[in-house]
Amino acid sequence: MITIVELVILAFAAYRGTQLAVHDSILDPARDRVFAWHEKRPEAKLREFIVTLISCTYCTGWWISGAILATYLLATGSWDTAPALVHGLEWFAVAGGQALLNRHDDNRPVTA
Repeated sequence: MITIVELVILAFAAYRGTQLAVHDSILDPARDRVFAWHEKRPEAKLREFIVTLISCTYCTGWWISGAILATYLLATGSWDTAPALVHGLEWFAVAGGQALLNRHDDNRPVTA
């Protein structure tokens, strides 16, 4: 089971990873390719699903939170220290933390 400090650090890492995947300009070329691929057949459900997944902060954040938590648990050898249900709850906690951070970021006033 992870501690509160580990939870906070993992939530911040998931927040940053989500920002990278959804908003940062370094991944604009990859996102542009996916959007162009979608525009060729906008009625295709799979393409619509993928575009929604990569452009939604909360959708992407959920999966990035899980990947960061799993990486942390495997790297520290903590994977076998708790049942899968506990790790599932930890995933919810990390994803919730990153969602709160993203919500705070979305509500900040934009300055020029």
